[in-house]
Parts: sequence; structure tokens; C-alpha cells
Amino acid sequence: MSFEAEHEQWIGRHLKLRKGGRLDALRRGHGFGNRLFAEKIWWALAGHFHGLHPEYEVKDWRGRSYFVDFMWIVGFLRIVFEIMDFGSHGTDRSKYRRDLNRGLYLQSQECIVFYISLDELKENPDFILATLRNTLAPYLLAQPKRSGSAEYRYSKIERELMRTAIRNNRVLRPSEAAKRLELHKMTVIKYCRLLVDKGKFRAMAQGASGRVTSYEYIGTLQSPDLV
Repeated sequence: MSFEAEHEQWIGRHLKLRKGGRLDALRRGHGFGNRLFAEKIWWALAGHFHGLHPEYEVKDWRGRSYFVDFMWIVGFLRIVFEIMDFGSHGTDRSKYRRDLNRGLYLQSQECIVFYISLDELKENPDFILATLRNTLAPYLLAQPKRSGSAEYRYSKIERELMRTAIRNNRVLRPSEAAKRLELHKMTVIKYCRLLVDKGKFRAMAQGASGRVTSYEYIGTLQSPDLV
């Protein structure tokens, strides 16, 4: 399938899934620079859009929501791409400072952040492509499985629980995960038990009673099952 057709389907899927502020952010934010990155860089690197999220909502150090241009979720990793236009930052020192602080904070939250100049993207995309290809090569090998395939064994909730456990030194506590993911605790426990049956989690009992209070992720850190 061509870039144009794949890109249209990808953005269309995200538009259908979003409401309110998230929908508005995607409609406003995915403009010329972001589309140029998607075509000249991402399509050339990956040839698909699996795991790449446009205008992805995150929290800053104050707990306020904002949207990064792209978030690529691959395995347990979260990789951010921000397209930087000099015109929107060079005349506004406060915005420039705030954007850099947000990037610094994201890195403290175990995200990898790449800032990409829009001017470089327009004039010298080969440099950006070669640099990102060298950096991202190990992660590009972890190809996601399509939901229609027989090998697609993990639901969205299961993958998110595995990634959450990895970010917490492989240990997941259902009550904490339920708050973070905005799920009911019993829903989290249900999916944790499914992951135990699938060989991804190990139930961790506490004390003489043997009551299970947490689960340990026992899979590999770059498994494509996490994508």
C-alpha cells in the first residue's frame, strides 16, 4: 500500500478513536511538518505506522496535559519525536524554555526524546533518516503482530500491564496499576491471571497466607508481544 493510502487510514483510525481535546489536538497538530516527518522519515524507516501515535497526550511535571508530535511505543519503550519550527520558538523564550523543560521531564520518566528541526527536515532529510536509522535499528526489528493473525495473543490491556510492570522494576501491584491505567482493580487482576497462564507474569505471594499481592513480569524486555 502507498504512503498516502496508509497515512490516510492511520490518521483516520486515530480520529475515530478520539474525542474532545484529544480529537482537537490531532486535527490542529498534524500539519505540514508532522506529515513531512511521517512521509520522509518514518515511512522510509519502518514502512508502516504500527505503534506510532500522532499528537500523543502526556503529562508534564505539574500534572498538566500536553501533546507531543509523535509517540512511538515499542516493547516497553516510549520514544518521542518533536518537530521543532524556529519561527514558533525563536521569538518566544518562555515557550522555548517550557518545551525544553517538558522534554527533560519526559526523559526523567524513561522516555527517549528526539528533537528534529523542521528546516533540516525540509532541506536535508537524508541526514535525519540516516541518524535515526542507526539509533533505532534495534527497536525497528521488533515488528508488531496484526490483530487478525493467529499469533496475536495479547490484548491492549495485557500489553499495557506488561509495560507498566517493566517500568516498575518488573513488578506490578494491581491496586497501583488500576489507578494508573484508570481500570477497576478486579479487571487488572483478571488480566494479570491471564498473563500468568500465558507465561508472561508470575504471581507473587506474601506471608504465610500465600495471598497474591503482586505480579512479576518474566518476559524479555524487547519482546514484540509488548507492541
